[in-house]
Amino acid sequence: MEPAQEISWFSAGIVLNQEDEEDYTSKKLLRSDSDFVTFDDWDFDVENETKTALYVTPESLTHNKKSRTSLISSLNILKDFGNGFKKLKGQKITIQTSEIKCANNGKLSTDSILRLGGQNFIQSFESSVSSVDHPFVSSLLSLSEEDSRSVELVECLLSCAEKVGQKQYDRATKLLNECDKLSSKTGNPVQRLVYYFSRALRERVDKEIGENNTKGLEIYGMGDLQEALRSINQCTIAVQDMPICQVIKFAGIQAIVENVRNYKKIHIIDLEIKMGVQWTILIQALVTHQQESQSPFEYLKITALGYTQSRTKLEETGKRLMSFAESLNLLFYFKSVIIEDISDLKKEDFDIDPEETIAVYAQHFLSNMIMQQEKLEFLMGFIKGINPRIMVIAEVEANHNSPVFVDRFIEALFYHGAFFDLFEDCMKNNESNRTTMESEFMWQGIRNIVAAEGEERTIRHVTIELWREYFKRFGMEEMKLSNSSLYQAKMVLEKFSNGNSFTLEMNGNFLVIGWKETPLSSLSAWKFRKRNTSHGAYFFTL
Repeated sequence: MEPAQEISWFSAGIVLNQEDEEDYTSKKLLRSDSDFVTFDDWDFDVENETKTALYVTPESLTHNKKSRTSLISSLNILKDFGNGFKKLKGQKITIQTSEIKCANNGKLSTDSILRLGGQNFIQSFESSVSSVDHPFVSSLLSLSEEDSRSVELVECLLSCAEKVGQKQYDRATKLLNECDKLSSKTGNPVQRLVYYFSRALRERVDKEIGENNTKGLEIYGMGDLQEALRSINQCTIAVQDMPICQVIKFAGIQAIVENVRNYKKIHIIDLEIKMGVQWTILIQALVTHQQESQSPFEYLKITALGYTQSRTKLEETGKRLMSFAESLNLLFYFKSVIIEDISDLKKEDFDIDPEETIAVYAQHFLSNMIMQQEKLEFLMGFIKGINPRIMVIAEVEANHNSPVFVDRFIEALFYHGAFFDLFEDCMKNNESNRTTMESEFMWQGIRNIVAAEGEERTIRHVTIELWREYFKRFGMEEMKLSNSSLYQAKMVLEKFSNGNSFTLEMNGNFLVIGWKETPLSSLSAWKFRKRNTSHGAYFFTL
């Protein structure tokens, strides 16, 4: 098994149908008088650093479906976006000029331009079918010249995707040539977004027609490669400080704190620890609770799961955490479990004391295993067997499982559009990190979703609803996030100047974090029922 990809939480797409949208409920995130650990206390410097299994249905079956049915499905998805669904609230919003203009010099947001481009495409398509002219939405609005060109660029890209879906590759290539003229990796967010999506479309077309002249696969020289790796490492650190990552860390660790702080021996199992900054939050919280309650706390143990290639990084993370715990006089143990394959996991490797209270943390890890369903089954069974008191899961809130190419393309386009818009705002003071994020991390995700099929298409995120059904097999129950956890999430966003562009909503007991109403990630907490309540096999249609 290959190591989990670092790009996982960025490489995603999102769409919810109307029925799913109506299931969403809004809940106020009110400050609670109950105990919580403050954001300021957690500051830490990281500069130095119908059935339940997941089986893939043959995609060849999809290719036998009628093209007309697929196109209608895609148009309906595009209409959902174009009609202005506020994704987190499930309310259909009419687009008004005053609503879609940003405060930044009156320009349209990336999402607004995508919606207008989608509406224009739909109306153009319907006009060609019914021979009835429809006025373009953009003609009703006073758009700037730049915004008008961006809307036209999006319409051209969607037309190209439709031609690719219909296997009309000659016509698709002509449209791609137009996208090449108007898009740029150094332009505005829409131009950059279209640049990468058109590259992925061209690669898909080249594969289909058997040509090997795909543009855009950079080959690094040794010096260039080292520089690229340095940029990626710097970007990874910068991403840890972004609001969405901070929300996941603080709200998620708060949930763990509340469930383990009154126990003497605490054992955390982290499935993909990365830099481990989240555990400095837990260490500080436990020290504070120990001092205030004078509880007979004995030790904290963290076990990090990793693969052979990540051994050095795990050792570095362990040393940082050990040093941090020692500075606060907390008895702390760090252990790494190095495996070649997830099926190599053995309970004895984790040195679990029967008196330990166990918590499992999985941040953007499980979805990386959707294409290895037997191994994911094994992992979930293993976790159930160690009987954690709580399991905290963060995942991208996305649907990239549609076997219909154009459906998947539309979902990915709007989702990544939210990220390009987010990066434009959150990384405006560091163009180097933004460029690296888009050209390295996000490009690889876009390329996999758009250009790959079958086993090569490894990025197949699923939505909250499907994870719920899957977890039922293992006797897992959603735990309600406390007011303290929700307040932590809200307080984190208030620390950032652009925090009001992020959105927090509840889907059942899931906390959904979004950017300008588009869902990006979800956070949830789970417990395992003691009684086996397996409901048979559940299949994610991949």
